Amino acid sequence: MTLAPCEISWFSALCDDDYEFLGVPDARLKSSWEHCRDIVLQAETGGFDNILLPSGYALGIDTTAFAAGIAPMLRRLALLMAVRVGESWPPQLARQIATIDRMLGGRLKVNIISSDMPGETLASAPRYARTVEAMHILKTLLNGEPLDHQGEFWRLKLDPPRIGTLSGKAPQLYFGGLSEDAREAAAKGCDVYLMWPDKREAVEAIIADMRARAAKYGRTLRFGYRCHMIVRETEDEARAYAQRLLSKLDAAQGAAIRAKSLDATSAGVAAQAALREGADADGYAEANLWTGIGRARSGCGAAIVGDPDQVVAKLNDYRAMGIDAFILSGYPHAAEADLVARHVLPRIDHGLL
Repeated sequence: MTLAPCEISWFSALCDDDYEFLGVPDARLKSSWEHCRDIVLQAETGGFDNILLPSGYALGIDTTAFAAGIAPMLRRLALLMAVRVGESWPPQLARQIATIDRMLGGRLKVNIISSDMPGETLASAPRYARTVEAMHILKTLLNGEPLDHQGEFWRLKLDPPRIGTLSGKAPQLYFGGLSEDAREAAAKGCDVYLMWPDKREAVEAIIADMRARAAKYGRTLRFGYRCHMIVRETEDEARAYAQRLLSKLDAAQGAAIRAKSLDATSAGVAAQAALREGADADGYAEANLWTGIGRARSGCGAAIVGDPDQVVAKLNDYRAMGIDAFILSGYPHAAEADLVARHVLPRIDHGLL
């Protein structure tokens, strides 16, 4: 079977999420301009296509400001900038996106997060309805079209901003979520639907469901897979490193880290917990898929663990299911980016979506 090229992205730990030992804070790896910049530059040097810049209101540093700062330093790498819809005024966000896209030479992509406004708690259905409105507003303005939007959350009649993206089109919108409301929002508005790790049969089922939902709206989606990585020259070395990551984790500290996240009660987090609870005694949910990361992290909580042959085979298996893009990460992020760049990237046909 001939596989289409896929996009392979790395991850810069803007949200206080970098460790040598999971759950043990390390001043050297704390989110800062310098540390996160170095991860991005490592990813560009290593040959990754793109890098996710995550966003958390209570954690780390500001994503949009960081993206603007790093953009002129890059020559090839794309940025996948996470934006929290609840904290944004869409017309202003459109101008920020267009400006940063031009600073980056047209290589900006946007990860939409269906967040609350800081200090508010909005029920799931209206929060995702607001996200659908935001995606529509952003796409209209960034496609250079006038906007006449009379929605539940915004009522706007605007000309497009004078500064548009380099292509004149809206960047690709990446978006994820497992709840019914999240899936419908994705089907209506995003371009790349992101998933967290799960067993093969679950991944296939989600892809089939999302294709059917998008088709109801006359749309098609591409699919992304967000996962951690541990690749070493032998499987034994990789599995030993996985255990080392957890060797200083206090269970109570791990629970506190998970609870601090704003998505700690989401359907996606619940699915990651179920995956972890169904794993074997060593934490493996299926061959080479290790759930130990989730013991000290909310959100994406599993890693592909193995030697280069096993890791490449696993990624190619996902590609055969319909995954078009991977957002990978590892601990510590700069060091693991180098290992993935050397052991994995040369063996996979990849490039920007």
